[in-house]
Parts: sequence; structure tokens; C-alpha cells
Amino acid sequence: MPKTANQSIADRVHDLDWDAITDSLFSHGFALTAPVLSGAQCRNIAKMFNNDDLFRKTVNMAQHRFGSGVYKYFKYPLPENISELRTAAYEYLAPIANAFNEALNRPERFPSKHEQFLKLCHKAGQTRPTPLVLHYEEGDFNCLHQDLYGELAFPLQITAFLSERETNYTGGEFLLQEQMPRAQSRVHVLKPEQGQLVIFATTYRAERTTRAFRKVNMKHGVATVESGKRDTLGIIFHDAK
Repeated sequence: MPKTANQSIADRVHDLDWDAITDSLFSHGFALTAPVLSGAQCRNIAKMFNNDDLFRKTVNMAQHRFGSGVYKYFKYPLPENISELRTAAYEYLAPIANAFNEALNRPERFPSKHEQFLKLCHKAGQTRPTPLVLHYEEGDFNCLHQDLYGELAFPLQITAFLSERETNYTGGEFLLQEQMPRAQSRVHVLKPEQGQLVIFATTYRAERTTRAFRKVNMKHGVATVESGKRDTLGIIFHDAK
């Protein structure tokens, strides 16, 4: 778990090995971090799921054929821990996102501060917050997808794992699909522990080839939960229309 109980979430984010994270995002489109949230923080965020006053929208995945399970989008103002994680992580991810786009000769560049990026979202009519808690029970799953909510989209996002694997649930592996150009797709199957973050490409990553970089499209999802209950926190950096 985190080095000291007194560290803030922002300090824990700062202490992550960002060189290794950058290398992994370029090589695989994802990075699994050391634990950032404590067990108590994970349990507190998971309990928020039952407080409808914190949320702007509830989605039953089966009704939309997204899979099976329920997720809820927070409303502004976000709970303090979630806002802190979103703000702190963005400052480290913005340079990586810009490096993706530079490598792929894409013109978009992202400001260094999340507050500045949100102003761009809001100017584009994307004003609704996108952090969410996802709740899965036995038999639930999430189809492979991309989280796009408008014209502006930040190319990286985070899933924080709130439940204890093998104690709270079994199955429910985190899935990432790379759609390789002119090749078969590749799937990564991850089994993070409570408090860990998976940082991953929202829609694409830059892959180095012998001559240059090429764009690799990415999707993510969740395998079927075999038993118990599985809760996660999703941190998406762009807001929604």
C-alpha cells in the first residue's frame, strides 16, 4: 500500500515511476501503477455508490447492451479524493498525451493544468463531469469500448481498483484490446490489486516502428465476474456534452 498513511493522494501520484509509466504507455498502451489509494479510501469511494446525491446519472449497462452492471457519473463538485486524483494525475499525463500526438503528427496539444483543459471542454459545450463508479456483481461484464463524450477527448484515462481480488470477487479481469494495423488484434488481461491504478489509452497510442510511429487503436472492457462484487473508479479527464 502507499508508503505512509499521511501522504496525500497527490503526493502518491508524484511518487509514481513516471519514466516507467511513459515507457509502458508507448510500448503497450497501458501502465499498472503501485497502489495509490489506501484500503480505507477504496472502501469509502465504493460506499459512495449508494449515495445518489453525489451523482448526476445512473446507467444500467444491460439496458443499452453495453454489458451487465451499473455505473454512476459523479456531479460537480466532485468528492475531494476524486478531484485530487484527477487533477494530480493530469499534470503528469498531459506531457505523455502531447508526446503521443507529436509522434503521430497530430496537431492537438493539451495544456499543462487540468483546469485549463476543462475550460476548453466547457467552451466546446462539454460541461458534465465524467468520473464514475462502476459496480459489478456475479455474471456482470463490460463490452470492449472507448469513452468518448464529445469533440474533445483526452487520450489517456485511469481505472482505480476499489475491491480486493479473490476476497471481494473472482473473475472480472480488466481487458485491453490493441487493434493492430493490418494485423490481428491483441488483448491484455490484467488483474490489479486494491488501490492500484491502470493508466491506459482512451482511443489510441503511438507505437514505434523501424521507420517512425504508427497509430494503434485501443478499446477496454471487463471480463465476466465469476463471484462476489467488484467496484472500480473511472477517471476520465474530458467532460461530456
